[in-house]
Amino acid sequence: MTRLIVAGAAGKMGSRIAALAKDYPDLKLTGAFERKGHEAIGKDVGEVIGIGKTDITLSDDLGKIIDDADVVISFTTPEASLEHLKTAAQKKKAMVIGTTGFSKEGIQSVKELSQSIPVVMAPNMSVGVNLLFKVLGDIAKVLGDDYDIEIVESHHRLKKDAPSGTALKMAQVISESINRNLDEVAVYARKGMIGERSKKEIGIQTVRAGDIVGEHTVLFGGLGERIEITHRASSRDTFARGALKAAKWIYGKPAGLYDMMDVLGLK
Repeated sequence: MTRLIVAGAAGKMGSRIAALAKDYPDLKLTGAFERKGHEAIGKDVGEVIGIGKTDITLSDDLGKIIDDADVVISFTTPEASLEHLKTAAQKKKAMVIGTTGFSKEGIQSVKELSQSIPVVMAPNMSVGVNLLFKVLGDIAKVLGDDYDIEIVESHHRLKKDAPSGTALKMAQVISESINRNLDEVAVYARKGMIGERSKKEIGIQTVRAGDIVGEHTVLFGGLGERIEITHRASSRDTFARGALKAAKWIYGKPAGLYDMMDVLGLK
């Protein structure tokens, strides 16, 4: 039995992870916490997220509850997730991070902390998206410079980072497969007299509107044909179940930084 603590348990993603944990007989939710000052602190987390009484009180301090867990799951902010990771590293607990928007310095900190505990970190926890990560590079290699590459991602109006971590990962996978430096060829916006599109550039465009859970389209545009590959998430449960799968997988693994490709056996 793997014991779980969920960060941001009253939020959009945290609440679904906490709620769905009950569907996994080999996982047990033993703790949940939120930021200090949250209105639900001190309440039963099950009643807060609508699954009935669980006898688990929503805490505002991971350090006070972490001894009762094997794995911590965090879908919060980069700053908060780093603090959670520091606490997990001190207590030698495994961690799953689905947070996006980390700076290069933040990612480096994650890498350093993962030297002492096992960590799964992925911009997207869905099976479908991670399958795309595996095949997009192969497609780009075959098509080569004769096809223009564009990525369009759409999310709800409340998402804070842009482009999405998933779109950036897609661009990274593609650019590495065709020997391009993403920092040099990525184009994030176009306006005015921009001139002809270069063969090497990879466009990454962002849409923020309404309550879109998450949509990503990779477009390979050639002369006379266009190939489009689209993933649409209709529910956050897709990501929540992926995070729970990662929590089951990571417990007991050697220290190190893993991703969902490792979890799903796609490497």
